[in-house]
Amino acid sequence: MKVSVGSRNPVKVEAVRRCFSLFFDDFLVESIDVHSIPQPIGYLETIKYAVSRSLQAISSGDYDYGVGIEAGLVEAPWSITGYMDKHLCAIIDRSHLVTIGVSMGFEFPVEVVKGVVSKKYKEAEQIIEERSGIKDIGNTIGAVGYLTREKIARIDLCMQSVLSALIPRLNIGYYNVKWPTAEEILYGTK
Repeated sequence: MKVSVGSRNPVKVEAVRRCFSLFFDDFLVESIDVHSIPQPIGYLETIKYAVSRSLQAISSGDYDYGVGIEAGLVEAPWSITGYMDKHLCAIIDRSHLVTIGVSMGFEFPVEVVKGVVSKKYKEAEQIIEERSGIKDIGNTIGAVGYLTREKIARIDLCMQSVLSALIPRLNIGYYNVKWPTAEEILYGTK
């Protein structure tokens, strides 16, 4: 089995490798550069960019699956800032059928959300790097690692999203309805 990850981020690639190794023995994980935006806002935008990453990944070669992981600020009523950071994973197969998984969510500090939503900053990572002094924090422990004093790291969120996206694929008999295609999600077409 060949799996392509739509990212060069080592945390995302390792999360996919670890998750697939829990269920499959013979597989290869490769990573590719893809086009995305710095910080999606809202579930819809975050899902679309995760799907876009997965579609670009599977379309880049002879792969069985393409995986896209995207972290985004999603609306969370009654939260302090009104948003939670969640990692969303889209797994696409050769037929372009998509399954989606989501990680736990957490709140960024108020200044981070305000900076991103106002477009003062392109990514939450920029503000967290300034605060923490940790360069390329998104490629290591992530903001969640810094904010939880490394009790939870970014790889944990990535793995949660990948594992939850794998659930329908591991239990097809329970999900024997029409699955969405990448084209339906991205372009509203069938």
